[in-house]
Amino acid sequence: MRCPLVRLHVAQALGSGQSVALDADQAHYLRAVMRLEPGARVELFDGRSGAWEAEIAELGKRRGVAVCARRVAPQRDPPDLWLLFAPIKKARTDFIVEKATELGARRILPVMTEHTNSERVRRDRLQAHAVEAAEQCGGTFVPEVEELRPLAKVLDAWDDARALVFADETLSDDPHWARGGEGGAMPPAPAAILVGPEGGFSDAERARLRGMAASVPVALGPRILRADTAAVAALTLWQWTQGDWR
Repeated sequence: MRCPLVRLHVAQALGSGQSVALDADQAHYLRAVMRLEPGARVELFDGRSGAWEAEIAELGKRRGVAVCARRVAPQRDPPDLWLLFAPIKKARTDFIVEKATELGARRILPVMTEHTNSERVRRDRLQAHAVEAAEQCGGTFVPEVEELRPLAKVLDAWDDARALVFADETLSDDPHWARGGEGGAMPPAPAAILVGPEGGFSDAERARLRGMAASVPVALGPRILRADTAAVAALTLWQWTQGDWR
């Protein structure tokens, strides 16, 4: 049985015989952490061309070069599903981004709600977490993490052709909604899932969301979930019923 190769996401387009420059962080990881040397094989993906087995041609402290040998997996893009979430504590926000990547979100949008406690997020750090999650889970796609924006402005520009599934904790004790959406129905892609902050949506936000043509209020079972748990539960439910898990 072939041992799994170390996987790296690269910005450069990949193809047979293509030389790929490795940056300082990647060279350090391969050399100092994974103890690899020139001649070793790694797996590269660029988010567009699938996954490629490559041979390390050069490896120094500050740079490296790998040469693509053969494609080992086709490009697999996730369904057209977005995740909107209100940032929470740092580690739990990181968790949401990592799990959204693993569960097949195509785009990740942090939003500021009336009850959001965290007013700042570092998009570059969250994007790096998405890259790392894609490397570890065997994916060939990395979702884009957007800058933090007010929920109201996101809703102002909303395209009604994209269903907006929002996890409404006030429905948790209503058995009619217990399976996610009225009658257990989740809308197909294009769709987005919205998970609120630790304090829940405000009355005004909930009223606006319920009044939108694209809105699909859902409950995620009989218990009120933490924000990070709710994001994972909602993504799982959608993928199981409408996504690429079927």
